Amino acid sequence: MRLRGHRRLTASLVAAAALGLTLTACTGDIADEGSADADCSDYEAYGTFEGKEVTVAGTILDLEADRLNESWADFEQCTGISVEYQGSSEFEAQIAVLAEGGWLIPASQPVEDNIDEFWSEDWKNYGTYDGTFYAAPLMASIKGYVWYSPAEFEEKGYEIPKTLDELTTLSETIAADGAKPWCVGLESGEATGWPGTDWVEDYMLRLNGADAYDQWVTHEIPFNDPQVAAAFDAVGGYLKNEDMVNGGIGDVSTQVTEAFQTAGLPILDGECSLHHQASFYETFWNPDGGDDVKVASDGDVFGFLLPPANADDPLSVTGGGEFPVAFRDAEEVEAFRAYLSSDLWANNRVSLGGVISANKGVDPENASSELLTQSIEILQDPETTFRFDGSDLMPGAVGADSFWKGIVSWVGGESTKQVLDTIESTWPTS
Repeated sequence: MRLRGHRRLTASLVAAAALGLTLTACTGDIADEGSADADCSDYEAYGTFEGKEVTVAGTILDLEADRLNESWADFEQCTGISVEYQGSSEFEAQIAVLAEGGWLIPASQPVEDNIDEFWSEDWKNYGTYDGTFYAAPLMASIKGYVWYSPAEFEEKGYEIPKTLDELTTLSETIAADGAKPWCVGLESGEATGWPGTDWVEDYMLRLNGADAYDQWVTHEIPFNDPQVAAAFDAVGGYLKNEDMVNGGIGDVSTQVTEAFQTAGLPILDGECSLHHQASFYETFWNPDGGDDVKVASDGDVFGFLLPPANADDPLSVTGGGEFPVAFRDAEEVEAFRAYLSSDLWANNRVSLGGVISANKGVDPENASSELLTQSIEILQDPETTFRFDGSDLMPGAVGADSFWKGIVSWVGGESTKQVLDTIESTWPTS
């Protein structure tokens, strides 16, 4: 079974924010500079558009926004298209209004040609709605990493778990040593709760398999199905357990007030040992773009994938990504979207650090760390079972509302049954 499109094509979570492309006046000048030695032969296929301007809006901010600007600087210099990026934490709400108003422009043939060449069919389907292809993927992430300190593991004799049961044993061992093993942050402004949905999605896929995961996302099984309850209860063994959380931060309740960006940092001080967060979390170890914290198997922090339920289960991961959508039918917009869907852009951006892409044309060695190289290889491996972030694929009333809120209520003490019944009641009937 494949997911053929979803209502929330243009509204993803946090670092998995969609980009809206529209033609407006350009006032930025960071990306106009380009590199002094730009090889414009790489950009000839996109044409020249002197004086044309494209505005890009999204939720990507700060260092990651600077890297976006840098990733298309040569494109600007060689094509004459001026690109301005406008980041806003309120973008998801704004773009939802545009998307629901029917303003999205289907992708052009060059964009579709790129996705057919460089991406899997599943990724193309994620950018398709009601049979119309609207957007090629941009960056990607793997959601199921567990971050840890290699030095602590070596010192205390902890081993990387190979199954979910071994992960439980490891957590109990750390707790028996007198520490709270997990540090967790669920706070993310209006999106508070989303990191908890990532936990549930990872467990839903590993415990019940890809078919059950797909059925859950498309509501072929209800949200309060016993398989979903089993995933929640497995996660609850950590997030609702005072012995397991919230190392270096406080009690169970502090998960709701701790920002997801900072929640893993107690690992650096030895105050917790484990933090569940996506591959993109690498950026938050060095938020200023430096290299004070070494992310490597022999470094300050590293990550292992949340293990399978059984050691011989196939490699299955959840993840997310961005899909640039257009609201203005213009040649310069489509030229820019074609560039963003190319292997050229993907390698340019990955080389700047902190992110990965599922583009098959990406050289994994261009990634900025051992973990990100590994992540790209996982996404490019045809044997990997990949499933997109479940809450992103669900109707907005669930995936961006009742599911997030349900996580908060559940961590706050509501039972699994109460929470799942409430979420199920919010699923749209049409």
